[in-house]
Amino acid sequence: MHIITLTSDWNENDYYVASLKGKILSICPEVRIVDINHRVKPFNTAHAAFVVRNSYSNFPQDTIHIIAVNSEPEEGGQLLAARINKHYFLFADNGILGLIGGDEPELVVKLDEPPEHGAPSFISMSIFAEVACSLASGRPMNELGTPTETYSKQTPLRPTIEDQTITGSVIHIDSFQNAITNISRELFERVGNGRPFSIYVQSKHYMIQKINTRYNETVPGELMALFNAVNLLEIAIRNGNAAGLLKLNTNSTVRVEFKGA
Repeated sequence: MHIITLTSDWNENDYYVASLKGKILSICPEVRIVDINHRVKPFNTAHAAFVVRNSYSNFPQDTIHIIAVNSEPEEGGQLLAARINKHYFLFADNGILGLIGGDEPELVVKLDEPPEHGAPSFISMSIFAEVACSLASGRPMNELGTPTETYSKQTPLRPTIEDQTITGSVIHIDSFQNAITNISRELFERVGNGRPFSIYVQSKHYMIQKINTRYNETVPGELMALFNAVNLLEIAIRNGNAAGLLKLNTNSTVRVEFKGA
């Protein structure tokens, strides 16, 4: 049984999610549909990429991921299918492929748009549903369009390293209002090499000098940091609202200063 995942900025309270699921099940009733997230910020491809990047690898190989965020291409734009790490992705050419990151795609195809569709506004239902079901039926991806190497290749925002300092950014605020940064455990350990450190959140006013293993190592209400399940540095307040209380948002600065040689 093939799995088709859905990620969108539609919100479950509208009819779009149900319509897409109904369309898919009408074409290929044997598939299993899994919702990843329907509360992506409207038109925010970076948010969609973060959600998909940190979830898709937990699905079985050959899972088909429909990314219905900012999916109506600009005039002259293209709709794409890509195979990465033995998974399929369907999306508009809006930069999201590069933002997902990881290995280079095994193949990227510019999808054919049957002339009878005209210029549909509900791309995911009119095109992606049929393409996903074709892939689920075993049809090779290269039969669904034209292989291409010409597409938007945005890259995720990366931390900078200068002297003894890593300067990173908040890239995601989760549902608990924890602030997830783009500073990875690997980078932190490589630059820090076991040295003492201070983590400054936004300014010198908020400082952390310990990395937790678990949230409950800090008393409720206290500021803390840990490496989360995807090994990114996370700023939190135990049982509290870090983003709200510290006025953090995506692009807020988090700086790590290491001490000694």
